[in-house]
Amino acid sequence: MRFLHTSDWHLGRGLHRVPLLDAQRRFLDHLVDTARAREVDAVFVAGDIYDRAVPPLAAVELFDHALRRLAEAGVATVMISGNHDSARRLGVGAPLMAGAGIHLLTDPAGCDRPVLLRDAYGDVAVYGLPYLEPALVREEFAVETARHSAVLGAAMDRVREDLAGRPDGTRAVVLAHAFVTGAATSDSERDITAGGAASVPVTLFDGVHYAALGHLHGCQTLTDRVRYSGSPLAYSFSEAAHRKSMWLVDLDAAGTVHAERLDYPVPRPLARITGRLEDLLADPALEAHREHWVEATLTDPARPAEPMARLSARFPHLLALAFAPERAASEDRRSYAERLRGRDDQRIAEDFIAHVRPGQDLDARERAELRRALESARVREGGA
Repeated sequence: MRFLHTSDWHLGRGLHRVPLLDAQRRFLDHLVDTARAREVDAVFVAGDIYDRAVPPLAAVELFDHALRRLAEAGVATVMISGNHDSARRLGVGAPLMAGAGIHLLTDPAGCDRPVLLRDAYGDVAVYGLPYLEPALVREEFAVETARHSAVLGAAMDRVREDLAGRPDGTRAVVLAHAFVTGAATSDSERDITAGGAASVPVTLFDGVHYAALGHLHGCQTLTDRVRYSGSPLAYSFSEAAHRKSMWLVDLDAAGTVHAERLDYPVPRPLARITGRLEDLLADPALEAHREHWVEATLTDPARPAEPMARLSARFPHLLALAFAPERAASEDRRSYAERLRGRDDQRIAEDFIAHVRPGQDLDARERAELRRALESARVREGGA
């Protein structure tokens, strides 16, 4: 059995102020073209098809177009809902779509009812574990604690029980949307800790031949049989160093995994640059990032004038600007609260201004105005 493992499409999402629908259209076209060219039997999508529960119409149209092309190519598609998706909306029409080879597995109660795909060596049972919010599925799985490890563990117990009742030689693949302990995260994944301890052990997926994971945006291998494909596009600058890819997996007659990493097209590289404004404007080594999407962090002790406009002149695709002022070695590094103790109102106010305006001390006129304001406040307070 040959299949593509992908996840976290996040259709409808942008990068800062840049819409990514055209880039999403290109990666879906690339996915379909790859499925045809590499003669895959199936495409597996491990959740977060959309970026939000009610996606924009343009995102739904991209989804529809991709599924129609996969169905026309005779490629079976199996997908689960992620924590960004509305499971019920995504699952609408699932029984009808299954007739066209498009299998939407969004119901937690159906996690032990696999899609059966067949190759020259027999059946491959494909189980879907959509994102399981512990508080919502606790009763379904009869677990005592509302924790991700508890509900996913109970779901995997059902999978193993069903698999045990199938003919010898049946190979098993599970799709799951979860955070597995030890995997690397990025800033663009929505936190799922609200429903209890977020991470689950990799051993939870013992007993199946391949676990196609979604949720984390970096492609990574936890074991030979447990992998994240990552997102096809970078959705935050924390993903600037990611190599965006999907897994091409061959599952032989014995269930042994042979995986090849296939790159997605990159619409525009991301770059993170850090330094003082004048250095960023002059450094010849940074010319390589002129056409990249750029996040700049300025380290000037005092905020320079018009930094966004000046940087944009050199980096026309600058999307984000942050400030992290350099601190002198002699600077007081105690916490702000510690530095307030034993100080009068005038000194506290001056310290606060210095705290939010680093590198720029108050002049005599500002000190005098501040003193008059504080005295006026005391007079009003005393007369109240």
